[in-house]
Amino acid sequence: MTHTFNQKNKHSSAHSRKRNRGFSLVELVVFIVIVTTAIAGVVGALSWMSGHSADPLARKQAIAIAESLMQEIQQMPFTFCDPDDPNAGTATGYGNCTNAQNANLNGPTPANESRYSASNPFDNVADYGGFTMPGGGCASICRIGSTASIPGLTAYSAAVAISQAGGTAPFTGMAADAVLKIVVTVTGPANTTIRLTGFKVRYAPKV
Repeated sequence: MTHTFNQKNKHSSAHSRKRNRGFSLVELVVFIVIVTTAIAGVVGALSWMSGHSADPLARKQAIAIAESLMQEIQQMPFTFCDPDDPNAGTATGYGNCTNAQNANLNGPTPANESRYSASNPFDNVADYGGFTMPGGGCASICRIGSTASIPGLTAYSAAVAISQAGGTAPFTGMAADAVLKIVVTVTGPANTTIRLTGFKVRYAPKV
């Protein structure tokens, strides 16, 4: 009976020593390496996400700039002739114009028109082709008719591309030059890029 008790006691003591032994140096080093690697991975992922995600405020501001510029362009006339042309209201084709408006989609017609001019402003959708801000005397983002930069928007830029869109869906039944596609792109802080697409159909005096 005593022998059995002593044997059990020896096994219990050995098990207790094994259980209380803790980590070896090798196990501790491996554990530290694994944890350090995991933490570095998480920090790297968070850093990447922070650097590649747009700031919500910057995104909202970029959207506001893009929408405002798109609305401005779409509210402009789109006719065969420049609106200042004497034949603008009666022309049925470019041949009836002194200044055919759609001849150039990479700048205003006439070329001396400016978005910021009070006496000779942009007055047709096609004038905005190739338009950019900053540019043309505006050092940042400016309102129409003024080269004064809007406070707080120095980190933003805007660009406009105009192209013919008639003859393709959803304008398959129209001439290529009867529809203009407008693309407004605004960039800002935190890798923010906003791109809006709109269309304008020539409406006067007839398509």
